[in-house]
Amino acid sequence: MNELNGYDFEDLQPGMSARFAKTITEADILLFAGASGDINAVHINEEFAQTTPFKGRIAHGMLTASIISATIAGRLPGPGTVYLGQNLRFKAPVRPGDTVQAEVTIKELIPEKRRVVLSTVCTVGGQVVIDGDAIVMPTARSSRTSQRAASAVDNG
Repeated sequence: MNELNGYDFEDLQPGMSARFAKTITEADILLFAGASGDINAVHINEEFAQTTPFKGRIAHGMLTASIISATIAGRLPGPGTVYLGQNLRFKAPVRPGDTVQAEVTIKELIPEKRRVVLSTVCTVGGQVVIDGDAIVMPTARSSRTSQRAASAVDNG
């Protein structure tokens, strides 16, 4: 682990996984609508949402997907990780009050680029609501070591 309590690239292995769960609240949905500008009525207007195939309001897909980001940044690889890409497939709606559990699993390490490919899945009550994969760049001991060495030379 690094000084931020995240995993460095050198510590990672395929198959490692981590989870994070969050209950989506009314406040989360309204704040996300305000922050993102996505005021689609299916998210914020119950009367309208009742007329849709969902028969009620649903959370923004990207709000739900942000729980994947929280898992990556907070758990695996952890603090200092840079998110480079994400593919998402939305499988089922998430409603206010649902608890979303995100799980990320290391599928592949790409040492020459210091990249990690992750499988990403969000579930509610055991049902998959989002799946996909991400590519991230975690911290690395080797980078910190070479930065310290360069700094010592510059300050020497």
